[in-house]
Formats: sequence, structure tokens, C-alpha cells
Amino acid sequence: MLKTILCSGSGGQGTLTMGNVLANAAMQEGFFVSYLPCYGAAMRGGTAHCTTSISSEEIASPVVSFPDVLIALNKPSVTAFLPRMRPGSTLIYNEDLISDVPAKENVRIYPIAANQLARDAANERSANMVMLAAMVKVTSLLSLEALQRSAQDLMGSKKSLFAMTLNALQAGYADIV
Repeated sequence: MLKTILCSGSGGQGTLTMGNVLANAAMQEGFFVSYLPCYGAAMRGGTAHCTTSISSEEIASPVVSFPDVLIALNKPSVTAFLPRMRPGSTLIYNEDLISDVPAKENVRIYPIAANQLARDAANERSANMVMLAAMVKVTSLLSLEALQRSAQDLMGSKKSLFAMTLNALQAGYADIV
């Protein structure tokens, strides 16, 4: 089993944090993992994306040309990466910031009101964690508990940030029926 996830957004949206929490959770669950961040020219507001590969076997390369899952936090992410989606792949996008997504044959598409869910559950800046939890629920790749443990490892010393993250993860997971 090899699953590749591409997380994309603009700098400051927590795109790389999503990939880091995901990679850490998968590693804790005993999977082989690769995590490859990519920064745009400008940190805040510039483009940022990362790929996380999760496998039951060793991973030959961290480079992902055609991801199994795309988590898009903004419209430029959909524009840039939707053409790379293969039949059978999954797109999860933030419908609060993306009004329309072009049709792509044989791609499962899940709109998530991530900003609103994050605002209701914790803080709007936690929309990335809402999206991450929604992806885990849609794909059954990992458990919500694995994400929560990973978040505790990575953010546990910052009590208020960790509490917001847990609330956002729970909201994103609960939103998918």
C-alpha cells in the first residue's frame, strides 16, 4: 500500500504543518513515510505545498507527480494541481475560499467549509487541521486518534494551540458523514 497526499495553499495557511502532522502520525502508526515541503518565493502569501507519502513498504522517492489525494486550501492550488489528479483520486477543497472547481472525470470531490468549521470550533487559523481530519475520515488512511497524538507531540507544549488544534481536528472529522 502506498498513498500519496499533496497539501497545497498559500504561505501562512498551515499547509506544511498539515503535512508534518500527517507524516508524524503515520510514522507513529508504523508506516514508512516521506515528507517533502516546497516553499514559494514569498513565505506569507506565496505558494506553499508539501507531499506526504505513506506506505507499508519502503518508499523509493519522496517526489509525487500524481497524488492520490489533493488537499487544496485556496483556488491557485486547485488550478495548479487538479490537472495532476488521476482517475480514482480524491480532491478535498476549502469551499470557503474556492467557489468553483472544474469537473475532473473519475475524481472524488469533497468540499469542506473549513474556515467556518474552524471558526465555530476553535479559531479560523485552524482551517488546515479541519481539512486534515476530513481527509483522514474520507480516506480511512489513519485514525483521528493518530492525528491527535501527533498534534500533541508537535504542539503539546503550547497548551492553547494544542487545544485549538484538537477542536479543529474533531470538527473536520465530524463534518464528513
